[in-house]
Amino acid sequence: MLSYRHAFHAGNHADVLKHIALSAMLEHLRKKDKPLLMVDTHAGGGLYRLDSEPAQKLAEFQDGIGRIWQTEVRTDSLPRAVEAYLTAVQALNPAGKLRQYPGSPWFFRRALRASDTARFFELHPNEYKLLKANLSANKDGKLIVARDDGLNALKSLLPPPSRRALVLIDPSYEVRAEYGAVENALREAVKRFATGVYAVWYPEIDLLEAREFLPRLKKLAGNASPREIPWLAATLKVRSAGQGGFSGMRGSGLFVLNPPWPLMEALQEALPWLAARLGQDEGADSSLTSG
Repeated sequence: MLSYRHAFHAGNHADVLKHIALSAMLEHLRKKDKPLLMVDTHAGGGLYRLDSEPAQKLAEFQDGIGRIWQTEVRTDSLPRAVEAYLTAVQALNPAGKLRQYPGSPWFFRRALRASDTARFFELHPNEYKLLKANLSANKDGKLIVARDDGLNALKSLLPPPSRRALVLIDPSYEVRAEYGAVENALREAVKRFATGVYAVWYPEIDLLEAREFLPRLKKLAGNASPREIPWLAATLKVRSAGQGGFSGMRGSGLFVLNPPWPLMEALQEALPWLAARLGQDEGADSSLTSG
């Protein structure tokens, strides 16, 4: 469980989908003055050098952010959510050459206002050290990094005093038990705070647990008490089904409970565009459903 290092995968197609959606949600939620709690349960290192040995070993960023970094930037045909995302990544690469890629905590920190709070959790000792170093410029104690299990820690943060929260849950799923752990943590979180925004990332791979995951999350939303919780599910597939297991990840998805209302429109425009540009074969596709 502690073997996963996101530096090997930073900036891949899954990160592109996740961070475009995250940027769109943060942009909307920041429009209200009321304080926002931001939580990243599996924060990773927070910032990644794309010229580092881990990133270069698999070079997954080349088929992710690399495909959209230069060719389509600042064109009229660029979906608005994609442009906002690229603008954020460009802030880390002002010279125009893609050298660094931000993890989810960086997007959260960029959106953090004086009234907001952010809680980032990471168990891996080396990733935790990197995370602390990369987010060292704390904003008056509003941002806290903890070496802890984010799924277990989440319940202690809910409900927040402001009754507003955006929680990102994105484990590696290298251990099959993580699917059940995420489902259980989400169920407990909803019991404590049903109106929070919860975004769950998941891989598109050929495993039983993975195939059953999205239907189980939809069922969780439908069985919530005292009312059903609205949800949105976005999927981006970049290639046809191949080998099984995590190494055969052909795409990924994001399941969002209580999605901010502009997210659907933003992803309706962005997903087909991403499938066309990140697609590796005829199996590339995208889908967007809600309930």
